[in-house]
Amino acid sequence: MEQLLRTIVTELVEDPSAIEITVDEPNEEGEVVYHLHVAPDDMGRVIGKQGRIAKAIRTVMRAGCSRIGQRIRVEID
Repeated sequence: MEQLLRTIVTELVEDPSAIEITVDEPNEEGEVVYHLHVAPDDMGRVIGKQGRIAKAIRTVMRAGCSRIGQRIRVEID
């Protein structure tokens, strides 16, 4: 799932080398949190107007995780 997130975000940003993804251990509810860090200049590209791109990223990630029976949350820091 981390590779899927990296692939999506790499196509959106101008500086792919600045992408950092950290994964937390599952919490008590079994939810895994993915923290996405990008360069400050690319933050607007990842979030999009009114958060539309961020919402789309979260939707794709949720759909991918449902196939393997995992619950996730993507936070853009």
